[in-house]
Order: sequence, then structure tokens, then C-alpha cells
Amino acid sequence: MPRWPSREESDMWIPLAALVAGVLLGASLPLQIPIFYGRYLSVALLAALDSSFGGLRAVLEGKYDNTVFISGFFLNALLAAGLTYVGDRLGVELYFAALVAFGIRIFNNLGAIRHLLLAAWRRRSR
Repeated sequence: MPRWPSREESDMWIPLAALVAGVLLGASLPLQIPIFYGRYLSVALLAALDSSFGGLRAVLEGKYDNTVFISGFFLNALLAAGLTYVGDRLGVELYFAALVAFGIRIFNNLGAIRHLLLAAWRRRSR
């Protein structure tokens, strides 16, 4: 007999709906970012993705802490923006360091999330 979903499980659609709404809104608005800010936007986007995937991994591992997630989200964004700003002032492409670091962390988190989901699926199918 199927069980009724818990409150946490029934609220899982909210982030997905927000993501879809944000993508649709972003695609429909004629917003243009100046080229100069492209570096800052790319680093900020990767910082946000890194924090989001890290939070999802923590949830799946049962280690999620909202304070750690929020502080990491803003601290990563500030550090990445600071590196980009200092690099712009020095004439050095320091934002590449943030891009590489966040890229590596994102793929590591995605790999761990995949392993956790596959393990849960295997346990459920037995």
C-alpha cells in the first residue's frame, strides 16, 4: 500500500517550481549585461551553483545545516567577486582561479549526488 508523503517530501516541488519560473522569467526579459560585468556574473553563477549542489549533497547525506549553507553561499560569492575585482585592478585574470575551483567542486558534488541517489535507488528496488 502506498504511503502518504511527508511534509518535507511534499514541499520538494517548491524549489523546482522556482527554478522553472526563474528560467522562464529570465528568458522572457530583455536584459543585457555589460561585457565588463560578464566576469562577475559568471563567477557569481558558479558560486551559487556550487553552494546549491553542496547543499543538496548535504541533504542527501543527512548533514544539512542551514547556517552553513547560507554563510557558504554568501562567503563564496564575496570571495569570488573579490578575486575578480582584485584581478581587474592588477590586470591579471584571477577570476580563472575561482572558475576552476568552483567547477571542480561542482563536478565533485554532482558525482557524490549521483552516487547517493543510485545507492538509494538500489536500496529501494531490493
